[in-house]
Amino acid sequence: MPLQYGFVFDPSKCIQCHSCEMACKSWRDVELGIHWRQVKNIWENHYPEVTCVSVSVACMHCVEPECIKACPEEAIQKLPGNGIVIVDKEKCIGCRTCLDACPFGVPQFGEDEKMQKCDMCIQEIEYQNELPPCVRACPTQALLFEETEEERKKVMEQSVQALLSR
Repeated sequence: MPLQYGFVFDPSKCIQCHSCEMACKSWRDVELGIHWRQVKNIWENHYPEVTCVSVSVACMHCVEPECIKACPEEAIQKLPGNGIVIVDKEKCIGCRTCLDACPFGVPQFGEDEKMQKCDMCIQEIEYQNELPPCVRACPTQALLFEETEEERKKVMEQSVQALLSR
């Protein structure tokens, strides 16, 4: 079974510092108002039993990406060999069908109205020697990066979906 790159998030370790979010935004010089990675707080219960769990959300580079199936221009593709999902901004028409299809609500649209999202810093780092900046910035190791089998990656996707649907 081929291995793919993926993010692993442990909500029990997240301290809501937003370091992952800031590292991504700063490293990639992401425009104002756009978040390729975002820490979302999920509040539950009522006072005085209020609880909060956080989840660091970015493109999951899904095993079976719904965004690819939805894109009418075939502007999104999954790279063979590593599973990274990338966007061809030349082909993107900004129709936002990928956003509607994404179970994580990840696609972002900036000033150019083209879809943009995390690409695991594919052009900037060498995975064998470096971790993506969002992972390096996490002080508690709540966010990890690994090469994993598809089945484990599906479990990671389901875990984040479960957190977001609370």
